[in-house]
Amino acid sequence: MDLLLRLPLLVILAGIVALSMILPGAYAHALEMHHLGQAFLSCGGVFLIMSALVGIATADRPRASRPRSVLLTMVGAMTLLPAMMAVPFLLGLRDTGFFNAWWEMISCLTTTGATLYSAELLPAPLHLWRSMVGWMGGLFMLVAAVSLLAPLRVGGFEIISSPYGRNESFERLPASARPRSPTTHISSPTFRSELSDPVSRTMRSFRQVFPVYAGLTLAMWTLLLILGEPGLVALTRAMGTLSTSGISPVNGPAAHSSGLAGEILIFLFLLPALSRRFWPGGGELKTSESWWTDPELRLAVFVVLLVSSMLFLRHFLGAIGVTPSGARGMIETFDSAVAAAWGGVFSALSYLTTTGWNSNEWQGARNWSGLSSPGLMLAGLAIMGGGVATTAGGVKLLRVYALARHSERELERIVHPASIGGGGLMARRLRREGAYLAFIFFMLFASSIAAIVMLISLQEIEFDSATILSIAALTNTGPLAGVIPLTPTFQGSAGMAGAPWEGWAGLPAITKGVLAGAMIVGRIETLALLALLSPEYWRK
Repeated sequence: MDLLLRLPLLVILAGIVALSMILPGAYAHALEMHHLGQAFLSCGGVFLIMSALVGIATADRPRASRPRSVLLTMVGAMTLLPAMMAVPFLLGLRDTGFFNAWWEMISCLTTTGATLYSAELLPAPLHLWRSMVGWMGGLFMLVAAVSLLAPLRVGGFEIISSPYGRNESFERLPASARPRSPTTHISSPTFRSELSDPVSRTMRSFRQVFPVYAGLTLAMWTLLLILGEPGLVALTRAMGTLSTSGISPVNGPAAHSSGLAGEILIFLFLLPALSRRFWPGGGELKTSESWWTDPELRLAVFVVLLVSSMLFLRHFLGAIGVTPSGARGMIETFDSAVAAAWGGVFSALSYLTTTGWNSNEWQGARNWSGLSSPGLMLAGLAIMGGGVATTAGGVKLLRVYALARHSERELERIVHPASIGGGGLMARRLRREGAYLAFIFFMLFASSIAAIVMLISLQEIEFDSATILSIAALTNTGPLAGVIPLTPTFQGSAGMAGAPWEGWAGLPAITKGVLAGAMIVGRIETLALLALLSPEYWRK
């Protein structure tokens, strides 16, 4: 373990990627796809040897430079590791080209889930590899959020960090902010390795998160098998749900063979993407002592019910006069109403967590509401995003909550200028510095959308298609492009397995490169990337 802690984090991640190639290689051999299995196993062996050689060469480098390379490590992980992952994918689809394979792996690793290929034309081992890459990307973000981003006060942790310019030394802290164990003294020999070294923090966070993450995935896979899902579909659904990547080997709604029971199961396992409370670590993000008063969970419930209610109640406001299925009688109408309500609730939560799966009843919910393009609501949910330090993308619920509380307080001060806000220490942080930083991030996010739209519009792509593709990339919600009808483009090609009608494969290479960068920016977040431009970051 001591030797492993001496290695750069990027080398350790490369070794993990190399070892993970064994599983799809063995699966390909089991399916008698020996050429594909040999490609995965040989690539895994070569990359493992290369990682070992680079690790030996860098094991004795100075440790003092590691804290300054955290953000560069994350950027390198999102750009260099997909290049490794693309090699066996390229050997499995020789006519696709390395750039398209690299783009596909970036989409999977950032848990975006956008694909250039038709599901029925890809071999099963490649579907498994895509799902595994998305699953590892979700695990990496759960670990990196606490071990890498939290010490830098970015990635959402800046919202409730100790405010600048205000002394809280004599104010009572909530129980969640008190240390549960005494901190090791700075003179201890283990101080640097246990508290300040990024590799040590990452390994410690990995040991806490991985058992829970893998256990939930295994439990969901088992339950989907019991409900009748095929083995590969059940495994990829489980991986795509826990990582919120939305990657699936089949087209269509979320529950392929398990029906309503499968959708309810997926719905329950999407809940951990709404708050860090469901995962180990990130105790400083707890703004309340109980789950029932957690602001992120309460805001998520409110938003999901609001969107689904708007879709459901519009039917009774005169949108349409018949049931979507054309059934007659009260019983049939009631069944259609319940199905439409469930379709709205499931799809709202799916896009709020940036997973992007639709319910079997989503089309019924659209017909019931009478809206021609309710996908715009889902795009708004994707922009809002899930919980801070989770696998979900978007602006994040805690930032939206901070802006809402600040707006509420300002309106209250207009009516009652001498009123006192109250709410405790955390509420004051969220209303003051938290809302200020959340507004800055929201403006950066909106500016990023505008910049990506302008860069995409330089090609012959319509403005509405460019907008949806930009939102889908920045929020890491790839299936969003399939919900809203887009004008297809056929300038590019991803080989015989490509699917240009899906909105991604037919894009020009330059546009794909811009969208790949948008996926990385959306995953790491703009505040963290702007920290790379700070003079303090490069100062020795």
